[in-house]
Amino acid sequence: MDVIFGRNTVKAAIKSDRPLDKILAAKDIDDPSVREILSLAKKHKLPIVRVDKRKLDSLTMEFGHGGNPANHQGVVAVVAAKDYSELSDVFELAEQRAQPPFVVILDSITDEGNLGSIIRSAEVLGAHGVILGKRRSASLSAVAYKTSSGAAELLPIVKVTNLTETIKELKDKGLWIVAAEQTGERADTLNLKGPIALVIGSEGEGISRLVLENCDLLASIPMKGQTGSLNASVAAGVLMYEKARQDLL
Repeated sequence: MDVIFGRNTVKAAIKSDRPLDKILAAKDIDDPSVREILSLAKKHKLPIVRVDKRKLDSLTMEFGHGGNPANHQGVVAVVAAKDYSELSDVFELAEQRAQPPFVVILDSITDEGNLGSIIRSAEVLGAHGVILGKRRSASLSAVAYKTSSGAAELLPIVKVTNLTETIKELKDKGLWIVAAEQTGERADTLNLKGPIALVIGSEGEGISRLVLENCDLLASIPMKGQTGSLNASVAAGVLMYEKARQDLL
């Protein structure tokens, strides 16, 4: 995980509009300087997480001396492993390939390993981009980047403030929005050809209500075992494969 630490350094990074994933602040520190940084982070719509000081110590240990962490002053900014793309980059890639746009939208996928796995599957199975929400979402950290096995370099990864508004924008561009939902129709009985955005929710909470209400179709995966569920990245891979299979017919 790439980090920036120290109050002046973090403040300068926020003001410079450097791509940051989130701001971590120690729970037990509350003074005017920290409040100013958090207020600035909110203004720039950056997620803020209050954590135990030991978490910040761990993140900055490699930058310290004599077995002590660096002087983070209770504030750390997490930097993305690469810059995020714009939504226009997704459509540009689809146009370059002369293909209808295929996008994967992740709603509340918080595990960075799952994020990396989904990005890898998306690249292999022909998607033109992956869209993440700014809040309640894993970041494109070093862990996610490594798990993607290089796919994050080949595919636009877009981070948006509002998933619902982004879905409406995709609809205006002619995409059908398909939600991975257990109560939906079997994916192999749906028509997934053409311009599609596939929405994947978290294993625990699923897809949020507002996002689900703006989806056009609900797609499920037939289950035969007793467990009754799949890991989010595995489910995403199965549905992306079904989309790719249908496109070849």
